[in-house]
Amino acid sequence: MPRYTVHVRGEWLAVPCQDAKLTVGWLGREAVRRYMKNKPDNGGFTSVDEVKFLVRRCKGLGLLDNEDLLEVALEDNEFVEVEYSKYREPEEYIDLDGDSLSTEDLVNLGKGRYKIKLTPIAEKKVQQSREVIDSIIKERTVVYGITTGFGKFARTIIPANKLQELQVNLVRSHSSGVGKPLSPERCRMLLALRINVLAKGYSGISLETLKQVIEAFNASCLSYVPEKGTVGASGDLAPLSHLALGLIGEGKMWSPKSGWADAKYVLEAHGLKPIVLKPKEGLALINGTQMITSLGCEALERASAIARQADIVAALTLEVLKGTTKAFDTDIHAVRPHRGQIEVAFRFRSLLDSDHHPSEIAESHRFCERVQDAYTLRCCPQVHGVVNDTIAFVKDIITTELNSATDNPALDYLAIGVHELAAISERRIERLCNPSLSELPAFLVAEGGLNSGFMIAHCTAAALVSESKALCHPSSVDSLSTSAATEDHVSMGGWAARKALRVVEHVEQVLAIELLAACQGIEFLRPLKTTTPLEKVYNLVRSVVRPWIKDRFMAPDIEAAHRLLLDQKVWEVAAPYIEKYRMELVPESRPLSPTAFSLESLRKNSATIPESDDL
Repeated sequence: MPRYTVHVRGEWLAVPCQDAKLTVGWLGREAVRRYMKNKPDNGGFTSVDEVKFLVRRCKGLGLLDNEDLLEVALEDNEFVEVEYSKYREPEEYIDLDGDSLSTEDLVNLGKGRYKIKLTPIAEKKVQQSREVIDSIIKERTVVYGITTGFGKFARTIIPANKLQELQVNLVRSHSSGVGKPLSPERCRMLLALRINVLAKGYSGISLETLKQVIEAFNASCLSYVPEKGTVGASGDLAPLSHLALGLIGEGKMWSPKSGWADAKYVLEAHGLKPIVLKPKEGLALINGTQMITSLGCEALERASAIARQADIVAALTLEVLKGTTKAFDTDIHAVRPHRGQIEVAFRFRSLLDSDHHPSEIAESHRFCERVQDAYTLRCCPQVHGVVNDTIAFVKDIITTELNSATDNPALDYLAIGVHELAAISERRIERLCNPSLSELPAFLVAEGGLNSGFMIAHCTAAALVSESKALCHPSSVDSLSTSAATEDHVSMGGWAARKALRVVEHVEQVLAIELLAACQGIEFLRPLKTTTPLEKVYNLVRSVVRPWIKDRFMAPDIEAAHRLLLDQKVWEVAAPYIEKYRMELVPESRPLSPTAFSLESLRKNSATIPESDDL
């Protein structure tokens, strides 16, 4: 019986085949089915049928036809990889004008939810800008990057008959990045943001060429862009050059229809032609720091989402550890009215206020002798609040940069700020797992010794926090002279952006572990119940992760909880109660930070505001 080893989303699966007459498509579906079977939440899929996938050999990366018979296409014991995509071609458009793109818009463009078109005003500005370039060429004026070389070669005058070749050479020579390629989502963000900058009409690109770039975006034809190689000097030159390289029909490209292939064939498969660069257009495509900003947007939006949900997870932990809510009283925070701190304290009250949401757990220790809780519980508004303030600050900068002709985002600051959420969460996990602090079974499991429970899950959280401490070292304090000392002080912003994303991911994972630990702690307090909104959060978690009765493979549970946070499911469950509390107590108030809840965002997520705790 032939058997194949299939790589699906980071896991290797052995798939036996009883009938060699089965197809490559069958092998892909069977591998995805086995992958889903091993995941508590089906790996995020509803069914195998919704997964659109490609199968390629691991050796040589050759793409296989799903209709080919296995006995013809593959040898016994061959290794293959399943590339899947949930991409569906969007029907809606976003109008870009270079002035009004938001961070949310860019992330949604990256997710493939919209196509792009230019506004009439943007088209006119692009045309006017190109007329300036054409006049420079016609008059043979010496202008950097148009009729001269680049960097150290700025004084080298280029003959008129070589100006187009100059631009192609620029793209080819600067395509020198290394490392893994950006994911399709991140490459879409990168391309969309570069289009938005070009739409401002300051870069000299022709309207014809810009429309070709937009056609490639709308077809989701995405260049192979290595993640490493930018120092953030005159721009993210290496990544943007790789982006442009595919557009001129060279290098590799990817699309949902074709998978990875030579760029010219991917474009051809979508009825598109490679761009023929005019003078100045190579420089127009690569001279900007859109990789820094696009990755920064993703880090910012994910930081905003996890900051909101961190308050909910911490509130659940506070209940399990039988903490007091007095530390969140309005009067306490009014004397130190930092905006983020006030908002976080409000969220805690909205989830824990006994007048609105009676808690049997809280009632069980109402008359205990404890005077105050540890900092990690009672100081959540101060610690989480400053993270909210940091996110608000960075969002203001990045929103400006999104719609600027050049940029330099403050992502070191974001990483340092959001890391605090993981640092304080890890300490709360310690309190949950430590019986001398929690009054719960050691490591949240019965028959300790036979079972280890959350012992190593806490170690994982500690490891992630420690790693993030190193990642929080600012890239901006480092600089190396480049381009023969013409660019002698650079930002290193590309690494700052990638580090910030890794730190945000660590925060998500640590909070996923705390969420699981808090829900497990509730098991030992039953039959007592917590507040209605927190019971809803508990039920959400239990819909994908069952209670921990004895030791089992924990990594899938952490991944499932992480997915709940990534998809903002925890926020969606609790947000209606937060908003209901806001409207009842302070109808005139509005969210105080970009991470705060808004009624409009709730409607977009199709959530409903509960009429009572009975819902």
